[in-house]
Amino acid sequence: MKIKLLILTLFGMGLLFSLGGCDQKPGKEKTATRFVSIGTGGVTGVYYPTGGAISQMINQKSELYHIKATVESTGGSVYNINAVLSGDLHFGIAQSDRQYQAYHGMAEWKEKGAQRDLRSVFSIHPESITLLASSESEIETVRDLIGKRVNLGNPGSGQLGNSRDVLQAFAIKEEDIKAEFVKAVEAPGLLQDERLDAFFYTVGHPNGNIKEATSGRIHVKIIPIQGEELIPLLEKYPYYAPSIIPTKLYPSADNKKDIPTLGVKATLITSKSVDEDTVYALTKEVFDHLDEFKTLHPAYQILSKEDMLKGLSAPIHKGALKYFREAGLDGFLRPGLIKD
Repeated sequence: MKIKLLILTLFGMGLLFSLGGCDQKPGKEKTATRFVSIGTGGVTGVYYPTGGAISQMINQKSELYHIKATVESTGGSVYNINAVLSGDLHFGIAQSDRQYQAYHGMAEWKEKGAQRDLRSVFSIHPESITLLASSESEIETVRDLIGKRVNLGNPGSGQLGNSRDVLQAFAIKEEDIKAEFVKAVEAPGLLQDERLDAFFYTVGHPNGNIKEATSGRIHVKIIPIQGEELIPLLEKYPYYAPSIIPTKLYPSADNKKDIPTLGVKATLITSKSVDEDTVYALTKEVFDHLDEFKTLHPAYQILSKEDMLKGLSAPIHKGALKYFREAGLDGFLRPGLIKD
């Protein structure tokens, strides 16, 4: 009898706590929290802290948006795109050229076909095509590469494709230069050993390899990639966008002014199936507090709201589009990206 009474007492206490143990007021339903995941890249790269910065901002307003974001370290662009499309991730960070290739069924998605459920949210930091040359080489422009020893990037790398695009834009053939095809991590040492005159590297700034290349015995400068020759390239490949490399990031380089170039963008992507309110809230939080966001990593210092709408190639998610229209930013979007 005592055991039965104890069980009934415990049950009654549990019921009491379940009814009165929360601070929810009578007559008001508690809004369920939505948990979202953001795929990034390796923990030593820029993608991981970018995902962390976005999640930090949205989590600070969890009581307002009822969203909790988590960050996952992943294999990068291709993994994130596939995971977002399969529903394993809600958001992911991917290079703009990879976004383009997936949406149009190219490269890794050639057999799968066009991934039409892929959606853009916004661009983040630029990953600039960076051309470094020894000051002694007398290279001042892209055309000055003719006859020089130039590393284009290792086979299969994204930077090799970017380097070839730049050379082609300036009507330079590979046989016009002494082309090398080594990994980016090896190029700074080769430049300082005077075994290279110049090398290309597609990367977000600031970057340790560029700091290494500009801090050695041999004086080095970052070469501008600019001119009307780039107009057809930018028109043909929408994932390319102009960018600027601030000289203050590399005080040891022989540059006096910021360096104009072009590059791809790190972009935030999602799926058509992710709900509108979640994408709207995330977009609004980042754009409404962009100055705060820019303090979270040196790579964000040159961001502007208008630049964050460039370099996109998949349609804009309807949640992000809702915010851009409210903020009067939709005019900066390419018309082909707007598909309600």
